[in-house]
Amino acid sequence: MKMNPWRVTLRVIAILLILVILIGPLVGVVLWSFAERWYWPSPIPQDFGLRFWKQVFSQGRVLDSILLSLTIAIITVGFSLALAIPAAYGFARYRIPLERILLVLFLMPQAFPQLPIFINLASTFSKIGLGGNMWGIILAHTMASLVFSVWIVTATFKAIPVELEQVARNLGASRFRTFLTITLPLAVPGLIASSIFVFLWSMGEFTAAFFIGAPFIQTATVLMYTASMGYNLQIASAIAILLIIPSIIFMVIIERYLKAEYIAGLGG
Repeated sequence: MKMNPWRVTLRVIAILLILVILIGPLVGVVLWSFAERWYWPSPIPQDFGLRFWKQVFSQGRVLDSILLSLTIAIITVGFSLALAIPAAYGFARYRIPLERILLVLFLMPQAFPQLPIFINLASTFSKIGLGGNMWGIILAHTMASLVFSVWIVTATFKAIPVELEQVARNLGASRFRTFLTITLPLAVPGLIASSIFVFLWSMGEFTAAFFIGAPFIQTATVLMYTASMGYNLQIASAIAILLIIPSIIFMVIIERYLKAEYIAGLGG
């Protein structure tokens, strides 16, 4: 069947436009990280080099900030799962009054503009000794990331047939043993997916890290912001690429583990 050439042309244009929108900003970041001289109106840098990459790796504060961001993200994942697993299991297996309203409440930190939320949190945390330290940022990230962990893990538990647990209970296993040996292993892909979303969000989060961590804590996103505000776009772009690397790795893992059955129960 011969296709209409106009339709083919429009399809190609649409694909190219989507690629420009999706990949264009990333290409700009990569170009800036290697640009030693780039003046308007040239579409590409006049000089390329590794001078700014050498600065990134020679400056201890850059690597320290990236390590700090990784530490915060990993601990946030642990706290988030520790809270989400029992809550999600309760939502999935028991009839809880006002269940939908409670699930919607977990969306609240993401539903409203985060700037006033984190500014108020920063004021509160400073009064109780959590301002200007890593644990204040971790607590804020945990509170805000529960929307990812609770909703995804709830959908995962709902996708696991309850009959499997009933068989184990009928064979004499306790409720806790059934959960550890039957339910939790089957939920691992959903837990991994939830962990990835929380990790990526925490790694890229700026507002809480800026307002709660200031002036003593400087994550990679905060350092990237201060570099860009100082018009040092090369350093900011290099830091951005270093932050993108774990994101790409974890997105590959998402593609493998986040299947349709784990999100089919969302809101169900």
